[in-house]
Amino acid sequence: MKISSILYSFKQGIKNIHRNRMFSLASIGTIATCLFLFGIFYFILANFQYTVKIEEKSVGVSIFFDENITEEQIEQIGNQIKQREEVATLEYISADEAWEKYKQDTFADEQELIDTFAEDNPLEDSASYVVYLDEVAKQPEFVEFVQGIDGVRKVNNSDKLAQGLSDFNLLLGYVSGAIIILLLAVAIFLINTTITMGISVRKEEISIMKLIGATDYFVRSPFIVEGMLIGLMGAIFPLILLYIIYNQAIMYIGQKFSILSNILHFLNVNHVFATLIPLSLAIGVGIGFIGSMITVRKHLHV
Repeated sequence: MKISSILYSFKQGIKNIHRNRMFSLASIGTIATCLFLFGIFYFILANFQYTVKIEEKSVGVSIFFDENITEEQIEQIGNQIKQREEVATLEYISADEAWEKYKQDTFADEQELIDTFAEDNPLEDSASYVVYLDEVAKQPEFVEFVQGIDGVRKVNNSDKLAQGLSDFNLLLGYVSGAIIILLLAVAIFLINTTITMGISVRKEEISIMKLIGATDYFVRSPFIVEGMLIGLMGAIFPLILLYIIYNQAIMYIGQKFSILSNILHFLNVNHVFATLIPLSLAIGVGIGFIGSMITVRKHLHV
């Protein structure tokens, strides 16, 4: 397509938007509303998934060894565990460290009771590895592997918590998919209405263009450009507003609800918008393109 034809399509597309400005504004407003809601939902979804991901990595698997096992055998077990792809971190807790932690957690204010043990360590066979996985859903397979290693006496894992976190992540994915599909359907319907009005207004002009030899693509392209421009404008406005809101929201929550800092974890604004900006622009332009293509094929018989 020639540059002059491209420029003509853009010029006519802008004229169409201006000519049907009420419907165009309604379409832009609806797309902006849809993408604003999409952005809010994306904030919630991305930060919830980020929080769940952090919590997943805090769900450890404790591995205890047979009595009288040697340090060399423990090290060999650790090497086998490290070779697993799903292992994020591996921590070794000696019997002395286990006893110190137990004393602090259980007898923190009862020094006399602690003194009765003197130098004895009632947890002398409690050395262990604590393993954190990169995905909690992989825990059952990992536990089965560890239980088959020689020298492993017992494996403690939070299978119910792991399953709960995995199911919650899956539920978030399903809900997000359903909402996105609904928003896209509404936006495409509005684009369809706007382009249909533009075709009705220019019906006679289009007929004349065909009589003097204009190609189907040349006639249709301004309406496709119109739809894409509407989608682009509908994407830009909510992005600006969402950027301001997200910054203010995480600052407000951090100041007013500092007690939740250990529970809620927020993604950096730049990290969020590095994904949200191209995604929103692609959705906006894509909605405009698809909506206009459907409309011209349905109503523009040239």
